[in-house]
Amino acid sequence: MNFEKIVEKIKDILSMEIGDRKVLNKDVAKALGITPENLAMLKKRNKIPYEEIAYFCAKRKISINWLLFDQEIEDISQNTSKFSIIRYFKDINASAGGGAINFDENYETVYIDKRLIDKNLDAIHVIGDSMEPTIKEGSIIFIDRNDKNIQNGGIFVINTPSGVFVKRLNLKTSGEIEIISDNRLYPPQSAKADEIEIIGKVVKVFS
Repeated sequence: MNFEKIVEKIKDILSMEIGDRKVLNKDVAKALGITPENLAMLKKRNKIPYEEIAYFCAKRKISINWLLFDQEIEDISQNTSKFSIIRYFKDINASAGGGAINFDENYETVYIDKRLIDKNLDAIHVIGDSMEPTIKEGSIIFIDRNDKNIQNGGIFVINTPSGVFVKRLNLKTSGEIEIISDNRLYPPQSAKADEIEIIGKVVKVFS
């Protein structure tokens, strides 16, 4: 990878911002947030300032793959389409026996081969034993947030005033929702439809 060629590409990008005058090395240095002396040293050593280039691309919504490797967006998207995107909420627990904190937007993105998981899902931990033996404490559950249909039953993650829970749900003829724990030590409960928020259906469990 040649930093000199990358600098020339950056100059082409900056020429559309600066206008008619010639783009100089000092303009590249300023755009990258480094000194002209530092830029000259990096060029001499062919050392690429990846972090500065990443911010440069992000600010202008440019693909860093194109700038560094001449990869077109279409080529990148074809490879990315081979993976499912998992949003992993490592700090969020769904309780299988007691109250838990609510969802927030702090998550890590994990890419998994579609041959293993063929859809985009959310992943969280389970605490408590009320869903044993189906879901053991400490398991990671994968949630399809596009599937909230409880008419055919299944295990769902629900949000309640008491916290986030993972439970088996059954829609009763009265319109109420029966909340069931697989562990028979925990009796079933009922709630009105407007008393709970269905986050999504549990589609996979990793113990």
